[in-house]
Formats: sequence, structure tokens, C-alpha cells
Amino acid sequence: MKTHVGEVIDFLEGIAPLHLQESFDNSGLLIGSRDAEVTGVLVSLDCTEKVLDEAISKKCNLVISHHPAIFYGVKSLTDSNMTERIIRKAIREDLVIYAIHTNLDNILARGVNERIAQKLGLKVEGILRPLPGDTTTGAGLLGHLSMPMPENEFLTHIKDSMDASVVRHTDLIGRDIAKVAICGGSGSFLLKDAKKAGADALVTADFKYHDFFEADGDILVCDIGHYESEQYTIGLIQELISGKFATFAAHCTEINTNPVHYFT
Repeated sequence: MKTHVGEVIDFLEGIAPLHLQESFDNSGLLIGSRDAEVTGVLVSLDCTEKVLDEAISKKCNLVISHHPAIFYGVKSLTDSNMTERIIRKAIREDLVIYAIHTNLDNILARGVNERIAQKLGLKVEGILRPLPGDTTTGAGLLGHLSMPMPENEFLTHIKDSMDASVVRHTDLIGRDIAKVAICGGSGSFLLKDAKKAGADALVTADFKYHDFFEADGDILVCDIGHYESEQYTIGLIQELISGKFATFAAHCTEINTNPVHYFT
């Protein structure tokens, strides 16, 4: 029995429909045909040249990444940057490239933030910023710990649970952490929502210097890094696919694609 790319796409988009992606995003089928037979799937957070080489070595012709391989407009294919080289390599090697990005961020069940909540041991209360008329879709999640934690203990907990090299954070707020807002990736836009919801902490990434001031002593902002906040999305996608399809193998990449390194 054969499985075609379109069947995998339909399954994933049944969980995270494309209409839920943000306007700036470029999720969906980026390179290749829906009619191609799937020989294997490689799941990664980012689609890089090394990831494509790994897919080839594992005989996977479908690469599914969280972040889109093609994010900005491409006007030429001259190998002058990574995006152009990825496109040329994928076409040359007959690989199919698919991205499932902010549409996976914006769902409650089986989404990016639910997996973060599981890693942190949070009981999910709901979406932090729901889409109009739908409490099961939107940005971020709100949850609570089974037992409140002192702030320093909580910082250690998220560092260890999320395998983060460092945690950038605001001033301590002088109370235990019980209610926690989370957002995989860049979540500074949810700071006001987290404060309004009464969260003691916001765990996310990509906070800019001046954004930290906006916490204003009301909430503990914990910036754990973009890759670190979303790295477990790889296993999430792989588990979804493996649980549905038995005609091919779905692999998690063995390559750490984090472009940020820490000198400590």
C-alpha cells in the first residue's frame, strides 16, 4: 500500500488548518508534488542544507519543518544564499518540502504550546489570546503548576525542563509562581495578555531589550531562546505522523539547527 504526500498533508492540515497561520507566514507545501509517493519523512525545526543531506541519507523524500524553508520572496536561484541553495538541492534530489508553522502554534490540542506545557508540567487552562468566537485556537497558552514554586526554583525548573543554556529574565516579582503563560517562539506580543490574565510568569523567547521594561514588576518574563522553546515540536510532529501512517518511517532529525550559540 502506498501513501502519497497529499495524504500526509491532509492529515496534518486536519489538525492545524492552513487558515490558522498568521498573515506573515508561509506554511504549507513549498516544494514538490502532492502526488509523490512517500518513501520516508524527516521532521526538523528548520530546513537547512544539512537536514536535506540527512533526509537523503535516510531515504526520506518528504521533509517537514516547523519553520518554512522559503519565508521571503525569492527572485533568483543562483546559490547566493541558503534559501536558494535549499530550493535547488530539493528540486535536484526530488525532495518534497512542507512547513507547518504558526498554524500549529495557534491550536490548543496537539499544538506547539501544549507540548511546552507538558514539558513544564502545567495543567492547561486555555488559549491566552483566543481567536474571535473560538476558544480552542489562538496565540499562547495559559496554565498552572500543581504546586506554586519559588521564583528561583521555577527558573531552574524551566531551564532544566526545556534544556535551555540560559534564561534571560526580568526582575523577580517577590511571589511564588503558580499561573504561567507560555508561547513558543517570539512571544513578546503577548505580554499584555499574560498580565491581564493574572499570570505570574511568561515563558517565551525573542524579547527585545526595551520589551523587558514592560513587565514593570507585575510578571516574571522568562526568555529561554527561540530554538529552545520550540525544539520539542519535532517530536510532536513525528509522533502525529507515526501514529497515523504505517507505510513509511518518520524520523526526527539528529541535527541541531539552532543558529544561536552561547559562550559561557
